[in-house]
Amino acid sequence: MTFTSADSEALAAAALGGGLPAESARRLIRAEDADLAALLAAASTLRDRRTGRTITYSRKVFIPLTNLCRDTCGYCTFVRQPRDPLAKTLMPEEVLAIARAGQAAGCKEALFSLGDKPELKYATYRTHLNHLGYTTTLAYLHDMAELVFRETGLLPHLNPGVMTAEDIAMLRPVAVSMGIMLEGISPALLAKGGAHRGSPDKTPAVRLATLAAAGEQRVPFTTGILIGIGEAPEERVDALLAIRDLHQRYGHIQEVIIQNFRAKPDIRMRDWPEPGPLEMLRTIAVARLIFGDAIDVQAPPNLALTDLERYLSSGLNDWGGISPVTRDHINPERAWPDLDRLREQMVATGYTLRERLGIYPHYLQDPEHWLDPTLQGAVARLTDATGLVHANFEIRQKEHQ
Repeated sequence: MTFTSADSEALAAAALGGGLPAESARRLIRAEDADLAALLAAASTLRDRRTGRTITYSRKVFIPLTNLCRDTCGYCTFVRQPRDPLAKTLMPEEVLAIARAGQAAGCKEALFSLGDKPELKYATYRTHLNHLGYTTTLAYLHDMAELVFRETGLLPHLNPGVMTAEDIAMLRPVAVSMGIMLEGISPALLAKGGAHRGSPDKTPAVRLATLAAAGEQRVPFTTGILIGIGEAPEERVDALLAIRDLHQRYGHIQEVIIQNFRAKPDIRMRDWPEPGPLEMLRTIAVARLIFGDAIDVQAPPNLALTDLERYLSSGLNDWGGISPVTRDHINPERAWPDLDRLREQMVATGYTLRERLGIYPHYLQDPEHWLDPTLQGAVARLTDATGLVHANFEIRQKEHQ
């Protein structure tokens, strides 16, 4: 698709941080050849103006609290049925053992991932939860996050699925940030045969309501889109614009993840074609230009479809959470990059890799607004004046590797 003169003007303005208009974004998401080069150049220029040549990541430990879920997404390999021998809900001592392994490896973030409200679907799980002393998974999550922070000092980031305002208010005192992937807003995803068929929590309006509630509760929030699951390129743009609208209202979207579908042998969509590398590059670049100076853009390095230097050329500035201890339970076949090797790659391509916390530096300029008082001291001890992890902590953890 060839740029119009209006698109070229919009691209130049977006590279200066002005944001990309919706109609231009819908055309640019299909850019090819020479136009693609111009798109990537504008996105990387904007990134360099915003955060320089520093690329961040969070050193995390992955705590899969339960892999039961009431949704049945066609691409998910994490979720199990109660009778599956791989179905698992972690007990408190197991949660703490994982967290302590992360603490020993120098992790700062405890990423809690779990299925969405399995107690609403499975009576056996409800009984198990009751035996633990809880009626909801989110109440159990609260206490496990509190336990991890109290015993290890790791800072919880929570990915619990759809939440009400009351849920978010309950969880806010035990988390430096939370997240939910919007994934997509295409109606086709919920239709018969669609990726989200049979998944009530993947209704776009429901997920957008969670994002809005997080903004009202002043929670630094992570979201993103999953590309290649049945949406049109223009619908990716529409999802990104919906995220931008919410951020303009509340200022709480700290990062947007551009994640690519990867096929796996044990999913319903095992034969579904994966998006190509150019689709990822275009989508990352358009996301960076849509969000302007406002939001960090991330793509998971273990899911990369091309070399990481090309990803950097599209304007991202963060690699997300990387664990030296636990695998990626959502994409278990894709190993995390070795952090020392990743650091060397960044230096070789003219970038610096820096560690951040589960809460991004921008939000630490006003911690009273964005963080519960119980978490503020721990965050302050770990970070320097830039809001990134203090160099002394990075040096210390490298000495123990």
